[in-house]
Amino acid sequence: MAKHKKHTNLERRNNYNFAPNEIAILGANCGVISDLVSEVSQKLAKYKLAYFDASHAKDVEKNTLSEYVFHHQGNLQITTSGNINKFQQRLDFAEFDYVFINGNHYQGAKQILILDEAKEASVLKRLEQLDSIQFVVKLKKETEFFDFLVEKYPHIKNLICYTIDEVDKIANHINNLIQEKIAPIKGLVLVGGKSTRMGADKSTLEYYGKPQKEFAKELLESNNIETFYSVESISENQNEIHDTFLNLGPFGGICSAFQKDPNSAWIVLATDLPFVDKNLIRQLLEKRNTSKAATAIKGKDKNFPEPLITIYEPKAYPILLQYLAQGYSCPRKMLINSDVEIVEVDDAFIRNINTPEDLEMAKKEIAK
Repeated sequence: MAKHKKHTNLERRNNYNFAPNEIAILGANCGVISDLVSEVSQKLAKYKLAYFDASHAKDVEKNTLSEYVFHHQGNLQITTSGNINKFQQRLDFAEFDYVFINGNHYQGAKQILILDEAKEASVLKRLEQLDSIQFVVKLKKETEFFDFLVEKYPHIKNLICYTIDEVDKIANHINNLIQEKIAPIKGLVLVGGKSTRMGADKSTLEYYGKPQKEFAKELLESNNIETFYSVESISENQNEIHDTFLNLGPFGGICSAFQKDPNSAWIVLATDLPFVDKNLIRQLLEKRNTSKAATAIKGKDKNFPEPLITIYEPKAYPILLQYLAQGYSCPRKMLINSDVEIVEVDDAFIRNINTPEDLEMAKKEIAK
């Protein structure tokens, strides 16, 4: 069969078999695996975790009606029909920090091997899948490595081993694996076009003796953040990202940044917020919650977050695209309706400067 050829070479988010961050657990019966996942998950409650398993029911009728049962506490139970598809699963699992996989049924890019003498034959059958074991869990401390494991993977004896009851140590090890995958942050300064109310390009206005776009870029770079300008027109400048999502304003600029690098988080800063200072940026970075879709600033007396001084995590990118698919190009709408971390600050720090009168007032206040 002819292989389908891709046409456009796009940067892709780092994904494994089913998720951006996954680990398969195998080598014991499914009850042991699910119990371990449950106990470890309780220790790692600050993260968004998922468990990918197979049904053990022998006879299941295909659903003629997809059921979505929602509880007011926020629990959603879904019963529907569908096939395993790595592309769909990557979308379904995009929001999770870590996905556990029952390795008895599905292959994961990384593995935790449980050593159980009763499951030696099962491990032998999946020997080729054990190419990235992170650590080993023994059901009994005295259990020895199977000979075929040592022959195939001589380094396995050097791996860290836990016993099944050392849940705290296992959870801590997985916590470290999650932390290793936290996305780096890059900066995006939104350089807008000519403002009709201001009558000039707001990014070139000067409050601190230099164009505000330069000041905003330096503000982010002072936190060791590689920073780019978001511009509308195609540019060969290495520190500019031109819009590939056209005529969508800031929404298009944010999506264009993710298209350039979908594996980084992006801290976005507009140029019409001259009262944003280094302390506010530092506060936003300190409060960053990588388990959320974004970490956003909100004025204490405002009803909604400010989308143009926000850290957007890689998991925000597919959410933004889903809103675009529904005909919405407002980043604030996405923030309001998504799971985001809110950082409240005094309204004075996030005032927009939109008119010549605002400009004069701001310059006088900053001069003081």
